[in-house]
Amino acid sequence: MTTNLPEKELLLLDGKAVAMEIKSEIAAQVDKLLHEGKDAPHLAAIIVGEDGASKTYIESIERNTKEVGFTCSVYQLSENISEDELINVIDFLNNDKEVHGYIVQLPLPQHISTQRLLKHIGPQKDVDCFHPENMGKLVLGEDCFLPATPSAVMEILKRYHIETTGKNCVVVGRSNIVGKPLALLLAQNSADANATVTICHSKTKDLKKICARADILFVAIGKPEMITEEYVKEGAIVIDVGIHRIEDKTALKGYRICGDVKYDEVSLKASAITPVPGGVGAVTMSCLLLNTLKSLKG
Repeated sequence: MTTNLPEKELLLLDGKAVAMEIKSEIAAQVDKLLHEGKDAPHLAAIIVGEDGASKTYIESIERNTKEVGFTCSVYQLSENISEDELINVIDFLNNDKEVHGYIVQLPLPQHISTQRLLKHIGPQKDVDCFHPENMGKLVLGEDCFLPATPSAVMEILKRYHIETTGKNCVVVGRSNIVGKPLALLLAQNSADANATVTICHSKTKDLKKICARADILFVAIGKPEMITEEYVKEGAIVIDVGIHRIEDKTALKGYRICGDVKYDEVSLKASAITPVPGGVGAVTMSCLLLNTLKSLKG
């Protein structure tokens, strides 16, 4: 006898919807500040050189700050600027009382020490959470700015009411920007965390087996469509942080956008998944705005 079982319903974790919700909340708070005669949050951005991806990101900052009523300043600097000259710009922003938070867009030219520059950012204006003081507070579980992309992941989990307490969470990727801070956030002793966390990377043995035991799999390995259905447990939740532009001659633009997860395969096994684009990346900017609002409030 053949039984027609209903197909499993996949929950699409819509980052665009989450981002709109967060920005709506921020805009309401900005409107309240203005009605009280207070300043709007002021976010500044430093960009060095003409990197296309960096310029696109800065344009996105300008657009998003405008949508929520922030003030935005962009410092477009020559690729040939010296390290000391760039530090002078950072020191200026550290002392500018009208600027509440700022970012230094990466990557920087090779002749500039990224680590030296990041240490010069005033921790109280470090809305990208790159300064060692803010990273240290994150490790200790103290109040601080949260790195935008890991924070975006946590916002998606929270707003979709995805339980993390006691869950087996596997993070694939150990970067200082995503993997490590995300693992720290998931392991925090708080209502929205309390997960049991495993960090994996390119040197992890039996990576497929470890991933396939995850209740929630977070992928930030930086390799296009590396995670196939073999890495995923039936019914797992999959959060894809990666984003790549892949050549595709059949596409109208000559390329397609994909993540670190092979979506067509993994979506058949997962119970919930973030799309790429339109997933974590869509929320990241909103979390940067949240940090800027936090920097204004002190």
